[in-house]
Amino acid sequence: MLVRILTAVIGLPLLIFIVWLGGVPLALAVYAISVLGMYEFYKAVSGSLKPIHSVGFMMEALLVLSLFLAEFSAPALAFEFLGLFFILLMFLVFKHDKYTVVDAAVTVFGFLYIGALLSTIIVLRQESIFYVWFAVIFAFASDTGAYFSGVTLGKHKLAPVLSPKKSIEGAVGGLIASALVTVIYGLFAFKQSSADVLFIGYMAAFGGIGSVLAQLGDLTASSIKRKADIKDYGNIFPGHGGVLDRFDSVLFTAPFALAGCYIIFGMLWS
Repeated sequence: MLVRILTAVIGLPLLIFIVWLGGVPLALAVYAISVLGMYEFYKAVSGSLKPIHSVGFMMEALLVLSLFLAEFSAPALAFEFLGLFFILLMFLVFKHDKYTVVDAAVTVFGFLYIGALLSTIIVLRQESIFYVWFAVIFAFASDTGAYFSGVTLGKHKLAPVLSPKKSIEGAVGGLIASALVTVIYGLFAFKQSSADVLFIGYMAAFGGIGSVLAQLGDLTASSIKRKADIKDYGNIFPGHGGVLDRFDSVLFTAPFALAGCYIIFGMLWS
């Protein structure tokens, strides 16, 4: 537990600083974390499969660059990815003795599951630095609330096969914690009155749904680990495991935060 706390004490200020800087440092950090996460995923499923790492990493580089330059129109991005997809298909021709169509499919899946989902943080930061923290709050407030609720009240298993330690009581506690912290953050970050019932309601629902998605992200990563028969994806974060062990929830909360901010703040301040 002490190691987990020390890692968080060091990592959290660094995370805040990089998000505050935005721009190139954030884009590089997102790319680095995405590639590490993709590598962990590819390694986990490499028992009978052979993901083509280089193509997955190139796809992520292209996506991060496109998002950073704000040149991600659907036709342009589709054309660029079709080019990379063609390269992937060429591996099946010229490396047919080594790679199969299943290897190509899992390569694309790793990119979409980790790289594409995590890269939405770049767009969140471009919209507003305040938007980024929603994705973080959903994940970490939910995780913290679920942990303490589960330890003190947990009796009924949530998903005994995928994650034996998780409980229904913990899941509910995580949802409440996420909703509460989201409301508090929203009131201060956007300078809203505590009497604004509509705003509070939107924020509470935003945080609650975000918690559900955070927990689904965690269970998704656990499902893959069970199939791969591994305990952790890595050990890059002492006490926490690998990139996917720490950011599995954010993979789901970041895209939701982006969509939610567009919808909610569009309705409130249109």
